[in-house]
Amino acid sequence: MPGAKEIRTQIKSIKATQKITKAMEMVAASKIRKTQERQAASRPYATKIRQIVGHLREANPDYRHPFLHERPTKRVGIMVISTDRGLCGGLNINLFRATLNEVRRYKDQGVEVDFCLVGTKAGSFFRRFGGNVLATAAHIGEEPPYYDKLVGPITVMLDAFREGRIDRLVVMSNQFVNTMTQQPNAVQMVPVQVLDKSDLQERWDYIYEPSASELLDGVLTRYLEALIYQALVENIACEQAARMVAMKNASENAGDIISSLQLVYNKARQASITKELAEIVGGAAAV
Repeated sequence: MPGAKEIRTQIKSIKATQKITKAMEMVAASKIRKTQERQAASRPYATKIRQIVGHLREANPDYRHPFLHERPTKRVGIMVISTDRGLCGGLNINLFRATLNEVRRYKDQGVEVDFCLVGTKAGSFFRRFGGNVLATAAHIGEEPPYYDKLVGPITVMLDAFREGRIDRLVVMSNQFVNTMTQQPNAVQMVPVQVLDKSDLQERWDYIYEPSASELLDGVLTRYLEALIYQALVENIACEQAARMVAMKNASENAGDIISSLQLVYNKARQASITKELAEIVGGAAAV
């Protein structure tokens, strides 16, 4: 059994760690409300513009935008959006596991995969995993605007799609369900998927003003911005919620360890006192 001094040192060290985890829990809790409001506010716009673009895909304009054109899938680009910092439980690990499952599914179909990695954790993980990385971005931050820092990587991936080097672009990120639950989510970015097809007439079209090409270019640009922005704010909300829960669990575990060490310390102290009393009694009896 370790001595009382060593146990006191351990308790002091764990209490210092507990103060840090409690502080990090409070910081995450203070940020989570704002991030939740931001991601909740962005959902209606993202949902509506996806519906509009999905309807445009089923229309029959003279101008057919490249992002609406479906072609046989031989190579897929996957944009993985992770966090820049750790200490958020299994958030990133669950995302990477889901991404690897997607990669395995594509590989089984004979489809090659290229990566665009957003976030420090994704960069470090996939450098060890391997794979063809076309673009990276890190240190996006927790406050908008986010899209400005991703213009380069997104442009690289969209140019690859336009030039036929990839046939599909998928965004992998965490989706916020509630404070206790965050789940990996895959959204196809381009080509645009059809939504609410059952509600459309068999053949129909919009009237475009000033022109189909100009209007579709603008709408699809807003669509891509909304899709990426939504994925980023969802991921940040997930990060703060996961960090708050992880730090709360860490603080509670530290408290349990301190309690068990305090019990061991009391036993060691009692044993030391008993030993000293026995020595005193033995010495007195000898005299």
